[in-house]
Amino acid sequence: MTQIRQRTVVFADLRGSTALFENLGNAEATSVVTHTIGLMRQAIADLGGRTVKTLGDGLMAVFDLPSDALTAAVAMHEALERLVAQGRQRGASPGLRALRLQVAMSYGEVVEMGGDCFGDAVNVAARLIDHAGDNETLVTAELHADLSPAEQRRFRSLEGIKVRGRLEPVHVYALDMPHGADPAATQFGDTPFSHHVPDGIRLVWLDIEKVFDTDQLPIVLGRSTEAAFCITDARVSRSHARIDWHAGSFTLTDLSFNGSYVRFAGSGELLALRRSACTLHGQGAIGLGSSPAEIDAPVVRFEVLHFADTLPHSP
Repeated sequence: MTQIRQRTVVFADLRGSTALFENLGNAEATSVVTHTIGLMRQAIADLGGRTVKTLGDGLMAVFDLPSDALTAAVAMHEALERLVAQGRQRGASPGLRALRLQVAMSYGEVVEMGGDCFGDAVNVAARLIDHAGDNETLVTAELHADLSPAEQRRFRSLEGIKVRGRLEPVHVYALDMPHGADPAATQFGDTPFSHHVPDGIRLVWLDIEKVFDTDQLPIVLGRSTEAAFCITDARVSRSHARIDWHAGSFTLTDLSFNGSYVRFAGSGELLALRRSACTLHGQGAIGLGSSPAEIDAPVVRFEVLHFADTLPHSP
């Protein structure tokens, strides 16, 4: 029987399982992944949701209420966090400790047929997950609007993100870290303090130079022609990294399988991002899929701008 209903669609994707199979072998890694997916399915069922199908290392689920879906997403993140913490205490392999979860949710009209679900809300959630960083939950504006005021305050707006198959950008919100952790901290200490809030960021790749002000963020760096900053190199993912504006600073989040690398000017240190984030400050270079030190690597130079420097440099 075919039904058309307003539903909350959830896609959840477990990252890092490839390394898990390399470290543990097929049998043990399969057991860990199956157990983890089971925890996710239980969190969904506990909140009245229905798992529509499993998708390799992830799943798709639907809920009647966006609030229940949000609670389930938080529960899934917490379940994985406990699993990884237990593994760390017991000396588990690096593969287990590297497991991460991405969640994307949308709300809208869904066609339910033969146990499966179809429609625009399904397509948006399925493609939005490509833009989620490690342990991040992204939701559409339609879903965010249906949450309570207290729940809405847990999110920050990412404004419009270009999603594959959509002509217009999708207004997206990101759930803030549940325990107050700073997802944009670097391993090399705090970001240098500045009394002046940046006005924009300049990106340069080969002969392409663009300046983005804070109102234009977030922007996606990637090989897709729909990316705000397109890098046509085979080593670059379609949606490789995302630059956000949050709390007065620019944040780079890696979205790829090959990683991103940041080297700040004046520092010999190289920051490797694997589905994680860092704060961009000053000037530097971003290697997409390869280190900036490698010959012919796809490297985007960046410069955080203040009001006097927002115009492109003269050639």
